Amino acid sequence: MLKKIKGNKFLSGSAIYLVSNILNASTPFILLPILTRYLSPSEYGQVAMFLTLLGALGGVVGLSVAGASSRKYYDDLEENEMARYIGACLQVLIVSSIVVFALMFLFRENMSYWLGLDEKWILWCVGLAAFTVVVNLRLGQWQVRKRAASFGLLQVSKSVFDLLFSLLFVVVFVLGADGRMSAQVLATGIFALLALWLLKRDNLLDVFVWNKAHHKELVSFGFPLIIHVGGIFLLTSANRVVINVEFGLADAGVYMVAAQIAMGVALMFDAFNKAFMPWLFERLNENSYELDKKIVRNTYVLFFFIMVGVLFGFFVGPILVGLVAGPGYEQAADIIGLLILGQAFGGMHLVVSNYAIYSRRTGLLSMATVTSGVMNIAILLLLIRPLGLYGAAISYAVAMAARFLFTWWAAHKGRPMPWFDI
Repeated sequence: MLKKIKGNKFLSGSAIYLVSNILNASTPFILLPILTRYLSPSEYGQVAMFLTLLGALGGVVGLSVAGASSRKYYDDLEENEMARYIGACLQVLIVSSIVVFALMFLFRENMSYWLGLDEKWILWCVGLAAFTVVVNLRLGQWQVRKRAASFGLLQVSKSVFDLLFSLLFVVVFVLGADGRMSAQVLATGIFALLALWLLKRDNLLDVFVWNKAHHKELVSFGFPLIIHVGGIFLLTSANRVVINVEFGLADAGVYMVAAQIAMGVALMFDAFNKAFMPWLFERLNENSYELDKKIVRNTYVLFFFIMVGVLFGFFVGPILVGLVAGPGYEQAADIIGLLILGQAFGGMHLVVSNYAIYSRRTGLLSMATVTSGVMNIAILLLLIRPLGLYGAAISYAVAMAARFLFTWWAAHKGRPMPWFDI
């Protein structure tokens, strides 16, 4: 069995990504029982709001250049063109970071009120978003080259530093929520510098060339994804903001605990997709109808097992909450099952979204995400007061299901597949 896995690049890559993601995910899971005992629900709510803002800035800071550089690898490139292209990615990242920082500085007081964060963390979040893009540029180039071991080593090492800094700042220095946020910024900043060095070492970085064609291509790829990321924010993070405004940081912290436990499901899907995307793109290039039918059949089998796993999650999720979370977070057990269901639909969305990315029809992808994000807000506003956190979880699960279906339609528009001929 082990020989079979080692001999199959897809299976071995998936295994490495899965192990890497499990180790990477172990950081928040190891920290969760510690943080929920060293941080009050209100302090944990501050961490939740910090991560919420980071998610909102994800597509604006850098204009999704990491994804664009990964897609560029499959084009017919001249010698050193990838290095110049990644250099253009960094140029776009720098300009966009400056613009976003200026906007955050101007509106820092309003952002501080809505998120319950100190103004300095509003600004530091821009830096963390930029550092994350740089790390993802290096990881993306390893992913498309199927260097899963290098990918996993960097990802896990970053998580270990994040873990150690968090323990030092929160447990030893007792810095509270500030300690956890400082650890994230410091760890990611260190590894952003390392990622730049690694790109330069592998001759994948030439930042001193100004290429308008590359800039235009990056903006064309990334600008529609701003809307997409905005939709993701409405879909996955706006719930926390509304909970904070309606009930306060403590309830936002409880919701975040449940969301982080449910995130374990998403990490497994992400690991699979990291290996699946390069494998899929290579086969889509073959334009074989019979091969397309085989891919579709396997996709349906995958969807079946995902939904079986969801049923299991409804029983196991509340037990995990009881084991992991400290006193004051018991309400998270009531909503964990619905959040796992939402993450399952998110995994199915990942599978079908690859077709839209392959065809560069990111506008359709954005439309699907924004539509479901608006749906989430509409349902949330209807249910949040009568049902509290349970209403927020219901709106999330329904909206994630809608995004999966909308994305499936968008993917078929971008790259038709024989979904009804298997």
